[in-house]
Amino acid sequence: MNAGTPALVVIARTYEVLSASAADEQVLAGWERDRLTRIRVPARRDDVLAARLLLRWCVAKATGAAADEVDLRQHCPDCGRAGHGRPFLPAHSQLGVSLSHADGLAAAAVGHGSIGVDVEPWERRVPRPQLVHRRFPSAQRASPTRTTALPREVHLPPENDSLARWVEAEARFKAGDDTGPAHTWRDTSRRACAALACAGPWRTAEPDTVAPPAHRTAHHPPNRSTSPRVTTSPGHR
Repeated sequence: MNAGTPALVVIARTYEVLSASAADEQVLAGWERDRLTRIRVPARRDDVLAARLLLRWCVAKATGAAADEVDLRQHCPDCGRAGHGRPFLPAHSQLGVSLSHADGLAAAAVGHGSIGVDVEPWERRVPRPQLVHRRFPSAQRASPTRTTALPREVHLPPENDSLARWVEAEARFKAGDDTGPAHTWRDTSRRACAALACAGPWRTAEPDTVAPPAHRTAHHPPNRSTSPRVTTSPGHR
């Protein structure tokens, strides 16, 4: 991925990722698989697995590496421990990476510089503006959201404005720039509200265009409804 190449972002239903022939959790690092074993709710485990696989596929697409060769790590600057916090690529320090998962949805992004992605079901109960401002104080000073016409997505209508502000704030937080530019859109086919925080150009892609050929026994997810699960309030991912 050259410096002028647009950032890549992919939004998917969890089952779209896990039903792919390349959906093999063995490509994850040992610490990631250990985290999966500690998730007691099967549906949430599927969401986490889907987001991590999707991110690896995006990085592989951007760098030309095989998905099982992607060295993805996380580090928390607050506690100093590895295994959580902002993800990064030691072998590609110029690239930023981000992932998100929520109730049957997964998202991943890779691009030059700082980047953050967030996704929520659009049926999500909209958080009050006060909650957004309390959790993300810098949101009120953030740059105006920039929008781009996308073939499968439409911009959020006014009634979703609070949810749009929430995913924008989450994406900016993940990018490490609480007042930087963000792009928010609604993926109608997946009933998702998504946001990407990045300063440069970007593009979306379908999950089947980034999934690599299968090389091991694929993960076979349980049968799940195509309707996203709805919970009461969004959370940081």
